[in-house]
Parts: sequence; C-alpha cells; structure tokens
Amino acid sequence: MSEAAFTFQTLDPDVILDALWDAGLRVESGLTALNSYENRVYQFSDDDKRRYVAKFYRPQRWSAQQIIEEHQFTHDLLTDEVPVAAPMTLQGSTLNHHAGFMFAVFPSLGGRQYETDNEEQMEWVGRFLGRIHQTGRQSLFQERPTFGLDEYVFQPRRELEQNTLVPGALKDALLNAVDKLSDTLQQCWHSRWQPLRLHGDCHPGNILWRDGPMFVDLDDARNGPAVQDLWMLVNGDRQEQLIQWDILLEAYNEFSDFDLNELSLIEPLRAMRMVYYLAWVVRRWQDPAFPRAFPWMTDEDFWRRQIALFIEQEKLLHQPPLQLSPQF
Repeated sequence: MSEAAFTFQTLDPDVILDALWDAGLRVESGLTALNSYENRVYQFSDDDKRRYVAKFYRPQRWSAQQIIEEHQFTHDLLTDEVPVAAPMTLQGSTLNHHAGFMFAVFPSLGGRQYETDNEEQMEWVGRFLGRIHQTGRQSLFQERPTFGLDEYVFQPRRELEQNTLVPGALKDALLNAVDKLSDTLQQCWHSRWQPLRLHGDCHPGNILWRDGPMFVDLDDARNGPAVQDLWMLVNGDRQEQLIQWDILLEAYNEFSDFDLNELSLIEPLRAMRMVYYLAWVVRRWQDPAFPRAFPWMTDEDFWRRQIALFIEQEKLLHQPPLQLSPQF
C-alpha cells in the first residue's frame, strides 16, 4: 500500500462516489466530511433521501479480518438489543473494497451529546455497558489484540525515540519520563482480570443521546478488562469520582458483575493511554490532517508539559487505588 493511500491522498470525491456506487448506493447530496482523524468519514443522502455515513478505513491499520470481527461484535450487540451503530450489509458483506481502500456504510444516527454531569444519563450508560459486557463475555476476539503494555507503552516508546517531531533538546527528558512511567507500570499492571470484548474507546464523545444512550465508533474494540470501558466516563475530584463510580457500577451490576479488583487498573490504564495517544499523533504526522489538527505539537512548551504530565502520572501510580463504599 502506497504512502499516498496511507495518508488518504488518493481518496478523492470521485473515488468515494465510485466506491458507494459499486456498493449499490446512489449519492444524491451531501458527502460531508465528519470529524475523524484515524479514518475518513462522510455523511451523505441517497436518491431516496435516506442519510448514511461512510467510513473509509486507514490502510495498514486493521486487517480485513480484524474489521469484520468488530462488525460482528456490533451485530451481536444489536441482536441483544443494545443501541449501537452497526454497519450495513452491502453486496453480501459489511466490509467493502474499492481502489485499495476498505470501507463500511452505516445508517446516519442523530442525537444529542451525552451529558457527563447528568446522573440519570450516567445510570443509563452504566446499565447499557453492563449489557455490552454481557454480550462481550460470550466469546473473545480472535484477530484483534488484547490490552497490554507492549501495544500501549513499549511500542509507543520506540516510536517516540525514533521520530524527529520530538525536539532533540527534550528527547532524553521525554524518554526518561516514559521509561520511569513504564518501570512503575510493569510493577502495578496485573493480569488478575477476565478479558472480554470491549468497546475499547468508550469516552463521552462516543456516546450519543437519543432517549437513551447510543454507542458509536467501535474502531478501537479489542479484548481487555471491563474497567477500560468505564474509567473514561468518570471525572472531577476524588469525591465526585466516588459518587460517579457508585452510580455507574450500581447500574452496571444489574446486568454484569464488576470485579472490584479492576479498580486498581484505572491509573495504569490512564498512563497507558497518555503514552499511546502521544505516539499515535507522532506516528500519523505524515498525514496532512494531523499537523492541521495538532499544530501545538511543534512547540517545545508542549513537550515540556508532556514530560511534566508523565512525571505526575508516575507519582499517581504509587498512590492506593480507588476504594468504593461497602455496598460494592
């Protein structure tokens, strides 16, 4: 696959229209680019005025088998009456191919933004995450990876070391901070959890509200601990977090049993995400969309702040894990 395809330079409107035509869809209007960095996503209407969303997957990221596993998971969830955005079957498959690109088409789903400070909405989300995990426990992904330090820390560390975007004068300090964080993570990351199929990136931006939650964008789905789909929904100071965890888990436990041992993974998972996310932007820098979206990455002050954040997060890993009230 060429670098031009990897950076989507060859994905022009004609290619998109031809791809959708070959899949049996006639674009009448729209083809509006939606906010997405990893993939390219477009909304459009067909000649019957029905609205759709087409997702063109970034080449060289997931294999066809891995994408199909994600699609199968979303359809398993739909079968179990979980509100989730699932791809349509076109020409006999949910995954289509055109001009070197893989793509899928979804019904366009409107909705309001999930309100992170709304306790009733949080209770609904906790309940449906319990249902998602009830389905997720029925089997594991065979093609997709499992959360671990290699993908989220060790590989990103190598990418940060090799990339020229990191200012030379700060690279040693950055790598030292990552190394210290990595050493502590290896001490506190444990495997005393049962893996299951996860949404994988369940932050508030991936939840729409349509008289209840609608879960979208399972592009990062993989095997892992249940707490991965919960911790990004909790925010605020420690007391506020305790209240939110009580709400989430009381609702979650209506459908799935949550292992409190996994609470000790919250700060390790946060640290892993911090390192992984930084390396992800660095890795994608040749895609013109990334310098436009993250212009501060060329500022030395940004990298100094990252070093400070890694140092602070390493200290947090030494603190006792979150403890919930006795009912759990």
